[in-house]
Amino acid sequence: MDDPATDSAADTDNAAVRQRIGVVRNPRSHRNRGSVSQDPHDASIAIAVPVNRAELAKTLKRFAEQRIELLVVDGGDGTMRDVLTGGAAAFGEDWPDMLVLPKGKTNALAVDLGMPSKMSLTQALQALPQAHVMVRRPLLLERQGGEARPVLGFIMGTGMFDAAIAAGQVAHRFGAFQGFAVAVTALFGVIQGLFGFGKSPWRALYGLRMRSEGGHDLPRSPHAVAGYHFAAGLSTLGRFPLGMKPFASADAGIRYLLVDAPLRRVIALVPAILMGLNRPFLQRLGVHRGAADALDIELDESFILDGEAFPPGRYRLRLGPELRFLVP
Repeated sequence: MDDPATDSAADTDNAAVRQRIGVVRNPRSHRNRGSVSQDPHDASIAIAVPVNRAELAKTLKRFAEQRIELLVVDGGDGTMRDVLTGGAAAFGEDWPDMLVLPKGKTNALAVDLGMPSKMSLTQALQALPQAHVMVRRPLLLERQGGEARPVLGFIMGTGMFDAAIAAGQVAHRFGAFQGFAVAVTALFGVIQGLFGFGKSPWRALYGLRMRSEGGHDLPRSPHAVAGYHFAAGLSTLGRFPLGMKPFASADAGIRYLLVDAPLRRVIALVPAILMGLNRPFLQRLGVHRGAADALDIELDESFILDGEAFPPGRYRLRLGPELRFLVP
């Protein structure tokens, strides 16, 4: 009788030998902590566990020199951001195919791609023959007037978004993750926005100026204060946890959602807006959606890119390289 374990290993080996594979694993990602990985043993699979960004840069450079054909990212959205940012210098415009193993507290890219929520490296490699390709372009953010290298990621936000991230971290500490954490954060934000007073971050305006390519100002309502917004979210993704559609039917490119002011009527509609509510009266209330190929952004406050805070300043936001993701 055939040994199922032997058959499984053979299937993995057959999938792996077809291409050179590099794996970047973040041991600090939520689902990787304390787990023991049952990785396949194959000379064509190189598994790296870098402990900092300097080691990650060296790993990606080595993978580029080895001309890997598949880059597996074993972690969450923050891990993907660091891999894309470090990989830009290593791969340039010649990126290998990519595969995401969603192991973080948030895995928005994996949700957008339709990746299974739980999948080991061995299972993913076994499924490669049936995988289909999905192309995505990350955001590429360059600081103006500085020497910092560009940062690549998929979800950027500022204004009330910062307060939402902080609330999300609290939700994580109490054991809420993925879509449940999003729901808890949204509900908490609505309550704070409706009933918060004084200097509550859920009702504050934030210094933010955004212009599309060619220097054109983005839409504003009569409720807007020049140079300020209540919240701004930007992404190239189309699908989000819990079936949310914050950008509704915005065209492809850099999709944005801007909210001019913390009107209580708008805050009460936040759950519906996040689920795709898109009516003309929303623009009159200061809720704007759209898409652009590039944006010039000036921020007086910090902003969030895939879960990490970055400093205020002047930035140029454009589309990053086309990346091919394999989805089993």
